[in-house]
Amino acid sequence: MRALFIQQDHVSPVGPVGEAFTDRGYDVEEFLVVPEHSFHEPGVDVEFPDPLGYDAIVPMGAPWSVYDEATIGAWVLEEIGLLRRAHDAGVPILGICFGGQALATALGGSVERAPGAEIGWYELEVDEPTLVEPGPWFQWHHDRWTPPPGARTIARTALAPSQAFVLGRSLGVQFHPELTAEQLQGWYDNGGRSYLDEHGIDADALLERTHRDAEAAAARSRALVGRFLDQVAVAPPA
Repeated sequence: MRALFIQQDHVSPVGPVGEAFTDRGYDVEEFLVVPEHSFHEPGVDVEFPDPLGYDAIVPMGAPWSVYDEATIGAWVLEEIGLLRRAHDAGVPILGICFGGQALATALGGSVERAPGAEIGWYELEVDEPTLVEPGPWFQWHHDRWTPPPGARTIARTALAPSQAFVLGRSLGVQFHPELTAEQLQGWYDNGGRSYLDEHGIDADALLERTHRDAEAAAARSRALVGRFLDQVAVAPPA
C-alpha cells in the first residue's frame, strides 16, 4: 500500500501521522510542493504525481491561504483538482489544515478569512469522539471553511463552526495532528515567532507545552489515523 503525503512547504514533516501510516503497512511517499528556496515566493511550477497510483492521500498544512492564488500561484488549483479526482475515484483522503481547506474546496465547499486566528492547543466540541477526540489539538490558522454539500461536520470551535468533516472516504481536519515540537520550532525559524510576538502570544510557553505534552499528542494523532483508516477509508465512496 502507498500513501502520498503532499507537503506544501519544507517545514511540514509528516510527524506521527506519517509514522502511523507506516505502522499500518503503508509505504509513505513525501511530495514537496514549495522548496525551501521558494518559501517566500511560493508561486512555483509543480508537476503533481498521479493520485490514482496511491491507496491514501494526505495533503498537509501551509502558511498560505487556499484562496490566495495571487500569492501561491496556479499549483493550488492543480492540487484542488488532484484531490477532486482522487476523491471521485474512491481514494481515501485525510486533509490537514490547509490540506483540509483544499479538500473542502475540491468537494464543493468554500474557504474564507475567519474573524480571528486560532493558535495554540484547543479542545473541540465533537459529535463523534470515536473518530475525532476532543483533543487538545494544535491549531494555527486564520481561515475557516464551509463544508462541502453532503458532508457531515463532526467537530467545531466557536471560531470555526467546522473543525472536521467527513464525506465518503475523505476526512478534513482544521487542526494539526502531525505537529511536534521540532516542527513548531521550524515554523518559528521561518517567521512564526515574530508573528506570535506581533499578536501577543508567548511563543516560548507554547513551545514548552508542546514539548511537555508530546507523548500524549502523538498518541492522539496515531489513534486518529487508525480511526480514519478503519472507519472512513473503508466507507462507500461519495
